[in-house]
Amino acid sequence: MHGWIILDKPHGLGSTQAVAAVKRALRDSGAGKCKVGHGGTLDPLATGVLPIAIGEATKLAGRMLDSDKIYDFTIAFGAQTDTLDLEGAVIATSAVRPTLAQVEAVLPRFTGPIDQAPPAYSAILIDGQRAYDLARKGEEVEMKLRSVVVHGLHISSPRRGEDSAACPHSGLAQLGEGEGAPPPSPTPARQQAAKPSYPLPDGERINEITLRAHVSKGTYIRSLARDIALALGTVGHVTMLRRIKAGPFTLESAISLDKLRHAANERGIGGLMLPLTAGLDDIPALPVSPDQALMLRQGKVLTGITATTGLYLATQGDIPVALVRSDDQEIIVVRGFNLMSREDD
Repeated sequence: MHGWIILDKPHGLGSTQAVAAVKRALRDSGAGKCKVGHGGTLDPLATGVLPIAIGEATKLAGRMLDSDKIYDFTIAFGAQTDTLDLEGAVIATSAVRPTLAQVEAVLPRFTGPIDQAPPAYSAILIDGQRAYDLARKGEEVEMKLRSVVVHGLHISSPRRGEDSAACPHSGLAQLGEGEGAPPPSPTPARQQAAKPSYPLPDGERINEITLRAHVSKGTYIRSLARDIALALGTVGHVTMLRRIKAGPFTLESAISLDKLRHAANERGIGGLMLPLTAGLDDIPALPVSPDQALMLRQGKVLTGITATTGLYLATQGDIPVALVRSDDQEIIVVRGFNLMSREDD
C-alpha cells in the first residue's frame, strides 16, 4: 500500500499518536507492516489536516514539511501563557481589549516576510536539547528570530465582549494585573462556542478574534498570535487552532479516526487512501520509456531529454518512477520510488 491517508486530527491527540493509530488500522485491515509517517506536526491542541504517508509516499513526507499551510486560529485577548496557548500557565494579563478596526489595521504588519521568535515550548533544538524540555525545567530559553512568510492574514470572525466565558483565560480583564491562576482547559465543545454576527458595531471591544493565516514552513501560529496581541497593546494566547490545508491536501479529503477504524474493520482502508501522486499535484509529469525508467530506478542520469529546468514526476505509463530535476539536458533523480508495473513483475 502506497499513498496518503489525510486525517482530520482530533483535539488532544499528538501527531505521533495519530501515526500509531494509522499503523493499527493498517494492521487491523490485514495490510501487514507498512512504513508510515506524517507530513507536518500538529500540536495536541490543534485539529485539522494531518497528512499520513504510507509506503513509498513516506519519501515525500519532507515535501509536506516544506509546504505552505493554512490555519484558522482564535486569539483570546487579556492573558498570555507560557506555552502561548490555553494549556499553559498565565504569565501576563492586561485589561486592554482591541476594537475590530484596530485588529484590521495591525494585520498588514504581519503579512509578507516577517521575523518571529518561536515559542519556548517548541521542539526546536538548543544545544542538543528540545526547547520545551528546557522550558519545563524552568530554565531561561532564548529563542532566536527566524524569517518566515505570511502569504495571507485576514479576519474570519470576532467575538463580542460578552462571549468571554468561551475561553477561561479571556475573562482575566476582571482581575487585577497579574492576579489569578488559569482554570482547567476547556473541552473542544466549549472551544467551538457559537460565534456572533459579523461585523461588530464600530468601537466595540472584543475579547477574542478568529483569523485565517496562509503561511510558509516554519511559521508558529502561537508566536503570530502573541505578536499580534502585543502590537495591539495587550496580551493574548491561542485558544483554537485548526489546520485547513497542508500542501495540496485540504479538509475536503480528510477523514476522522472513527471512519478510519470502521474502514479497517471492514477491510476497506484502501478505499480511503489517496494515491502517492496526490502529494505531487503541483509537479508536472515527465513520461519515460521502460529503458529510461530502469535507468532512473538505478539512480542514473538521463541525457537527451528536452525539458524546462525544474522538478518533474517521471512516470512509466501510470506508474510513478521518480521525482526528478531537469538541469539543462540532464534528468537527475531527486527521489526514486520502488514501484513496479505488472509487466516488470
